[in-house]
Amino acid sequence: MNFAFSEEQEEFRAHLRRFLEAESPTAEVFRLIETDRGFDPSVWKAMAASLGLQGIHIPERFGGQGFGFLELCIAFEEMGRALLCAPYFSSVCLAANAILNAGSDDDRQRWLPGIASGECVATLAVLEPNGSWDGAGVHMTFSRDGDTFTLDGRKALATDGAQADLVIVAAREAGTHDDEGLTLFAVRSDTPGFRATPVDALDPTRRLAHLDFESVPAAPLGTVGDAGPALRRTLDQACVCLAAESVGGAQRCLDSAVAYARERVQFGRAIGSFQAIKHKCAEVLLEVESAKATAYFAAWSAENDSELTLAAALAKSICDDAFRLAAAENIQIHGGIGFTWEADPQLYFKRAKANETLLGDPHYQRARIATAKGF
Repeated sequence: MNFAFSEEQEEFRAHLRRFLEAESPTAEVFRLIETDRGFDPSVWKAMAASLGLQGIHIPERFGGQGFGFLELCIAFEEMGRALLCAPYFSSVCLAANAILNAGSDDDRQRWLPGIASGECVATLAVLEPNGSWDGAGVHMTFSRDGDTFTLDGRKALATDGAQADLVIVAAREAGTHDDEGLTLFAVRSDTPGFRATPVDALDPTRRLAHLDFESVPAAPLGTVGDAGPALRRTLDQACVCLAAESVGGAQRCLDSAVAYARERVQFGRAIGSFQAIKHKCAEVLLEVESAKATAYFAAWSAENDSELTLAAALAKSICDDAFRLAAAENIQIHGGIGFTWEADPQLYFKRAKANETLLGDPHYQRARIATAKGF
C-alpha cells in the first residue's frame, strides 16, 4: 500500500506554500491578530478565486473543485506551517463537512456554493458549557411547530463564531439522549434572536465566540433526528484536519529551531554544536516524523472511509503531543527571545495548546481509542 503523495499533489503543496509565504508572513500574522476581524478579506477572496481552496473537497456540482480529503489535508498542513489567520477550519472543515454529511442534495445546493466561493464564512456550533465534544454532550433542544423550528440556548467557544455568516448548530429533540434525536440546523447570523459574543482566546490567530439563541428560526439539514452519525463523522474529519495542521506547525517549529541553532553563537560556537541542543532537535524530529505518518494515514482513512474514528483519534492525540513538544522546544532553543511578544515562537506555542483542547485533548482521544477497541 503506497501512502506517498502524487506528483500533482506535491505540486499543489509547492504552489500553496508559495502563496502562503507571500500572503501570510510573520509580520502579517502579527498585524491581523490586532484587527477586529482577525483575517484579511482580500486574501480570503484570493484563496477562493485563485486557488479554489474553500471548495477544494466540495463536489463540483455544489460549486467546489471536486478533489479529495488528501488535498484538503495538504492545505491544512501548509496553513498550519504558515499560521494562517483565516476562518478556513471553521468554514471548510467544520461547516462544509457537516452540510455534506447531514444535508440533503437540496441543502447542499443551497449552502455549499457560497462557502466554496468564499462569499460565506461559516462554522459549526457543537460545544456547550458542559465542555463535552460528543453527541451525548449536546443538550440544546429545538422546538417545532409544523414545519417551523426554533432554537434556544447557548453554544460555547464556537470557532470564528463572531465572524460567521452561517452557523450550523447541533440540537436535539427534548427527551432524547446520546445520538438519538440529534439534528443539525442552519442559522444565518443576521437572524433575530441570534447573538455572538467574542471571547478572548489563548490563541489570537483563531477567534472564538459564545453563541446565544433566543427563539431563533432555523432550517434543519437532512432528516430531523437522524444527524447523530453525521455529526460524529464530521468531528472525526475535523480531528484529521487539525492533526494535519498541527503537523505543519510542528515542522515549522523544528525548522525554526534548527535555523536559530545554526545562527546563534555562544562561547565562540554555534549553539547547534552543543549536545544538549542536538538532542532536543533530534527528539523533536522523531516526534514530527511519527506525527506525519499518523496524520497522513488518517487522511487516507478519511479519503477511503476506512476505520475513520480510530485513525482520527490516534492522529489527533499524537499530533497534539508532537506540536506541543516542538513548540516548547523551539522556545527553549531560542532562549529568552522565544518568550517575547515580538518573536513568533510564542504564537506557535499558543496555537499548539489551542489545537490540543479543540475537539478534545489527547487524554480524551485515547479514551476514544480504548472505547473503539472494546476496552
